[in-house]
Amino acid sequence: MAIWSIVRRKVVNGCNSSYFSSIIGKSWKSTSAKASHPRYYGALSKETSVFVRGSRVVVNAVSLPSYLGSSLSSNAIMSRVTLPCIQTFNTSIRLFSSDEGGSVDAVVPYMGESISDGTLATILKKPGDRVEADEPIAQIETDKVTIDVSSPTAGTIEKIVAKEGDTVEPGFKIAVISKSSGAATKVEDSEKKPEESKPEKKEEKPKPVAESPPSPKVETSPPKEKPRAPPPPPPPASGASPREPQLPPKDRERRVPMTRLRKRVATRLKDSQNTFALLTTFNEVDMTNLMKLRSEYKDAFLEKHGVKLGLMSGFIKGAISALQNQPVVNAVIDGEDIIYRDYVDISIAVGTPKGLVVPVLRNVEQMNFAEIEKEINRLAKKATAGTISIDEMAGGTFTISNGGVYGSLLSTPIINPPQSAILGMHSIVNRPMVVGGEVMSRPMMYIALTYDHRLIDGREAVLFLRRIKDVVEDPRRLLLDI
Repeated sequence: MAIWSIVRRKVVNGCNSSYFSSIIGKSWKSTSAKASHPRYYGALSKETSVFVRGSRVVVNAVSLPSYLGSSLSSNAIMSRVTLPCIQTFNTSIRLFSSDEGGSVDAVVPYMGESISDGTLATILKKPGDRVEADEPIAQIETDKVTIDVSSPTAGTIEKIVAKEGDTVEPGFKIAVISKSSGAATKVEDSEKKPEESKPEKKEEKPKPVAESPPSPKVETSPPKEKPRAPPPPPPPASGASPREPQLPPKDRERRVPMTRLRKRVATRLKDSQNTFALLTTFNEVDMTNLMKLRSEYKDAFLEKHGVKLGLMSGFIKGAISALQNQPVVNAVIDGEDIIYRDYVDISIAVGTPKGLVVPVLRNVEQMNFAEIEKEINRLAKKATAGTISIDEMAGGTFTISNGGVYGSLLSTPIINPPQSAILGMHSIVNRPMVVGGEVMSRPMMYIALTYDHRLIDGREAVLFLRRIKDVVEDPRRLLLDI
């Protein structure tokens, strides 16, 4: 106790009051006056004590520095010397990242109101690849369209979380993208390390194989007699017929899973056959006047409107006139009710490498020939490229399918639900026709209308096709509205 009193007096006399209150006071308040329990009252954890110039220090008899608050020997002779004026600084380390660092997840976007999930069809990038913002890194195949998963930011792909063939939903994480440029080198190093370690393991494996001596035992063992099996029976005579049919070898077959688009098309077409009372009626159209109109004005049409004049716009105009004359063909059954539509949205069937898609021309009754051709070209290009959206294929009150572009001469198309009819166009073939009592060669096309017989009677279906035939064979009827 006497020693501690002396130390305290020396401290008070050697340091100013501000130092005593800020540093010494804090330490001595928690000091217990027991010399048998040494304690350290210097810098706190995560702090560094710094002796600044002009400080005072207390030394013991053996000239060893001693921090205040440590145990002092009872034999130590204290002398008045400088006392340490200890100044503390907080040197705790804090991890931080620059604005350019960090990782971002690339997730599945919203795919549409009627689409809840999809299949990860293709992964376009691999770990370590550099990507820009909004650059596609994967493609998801849905029941209707193919959707791209884009990178939310520029950076380097750190890792791919999903794999091809997985069923994904909106918000599912596909990849992790690192904003920092240094992630690419880390990924490359991590990929090189396993490659370098693999050859070392391969070199070690052959050693135990060489040391194993079971090979001479096999030579001396009696299994040599096994090859002396009886020879196989001779093949049956040429006149004998086998009991089971000879199937082709399995190695010449390929089993490929169906795409989601193909499965969706198959389901809808089968549902159409199971739901509708399908019936098809046919007619033939003389294409002479429409083809003559096209050949005379195609150059002027292209120069003014910037799009070629095709035959599809003439049939769409004829279908619009027929739908307006027979509104029941534009209607649909809903439960125990019939919904009549006062607008015309015509779907155009387009074959793509991934399957059949049906983009829709909205309010086509308000369009002219040029607007129809432009819209057909725009939707056909997007459908072929796989960039068409779901909204551009939703709806539709009537469908036109042109199998003639593939050389089809005659077919019975299937209704696209929830519509009630579909028009099938076919190839143009010159056939002998009687015109004005004379036999002449005419470019003819067969057209077919498949309709739901529950709603549409044969009379309306025949009159519908007859109206299309009249408009295509004499386009002047559209101008006179007759």
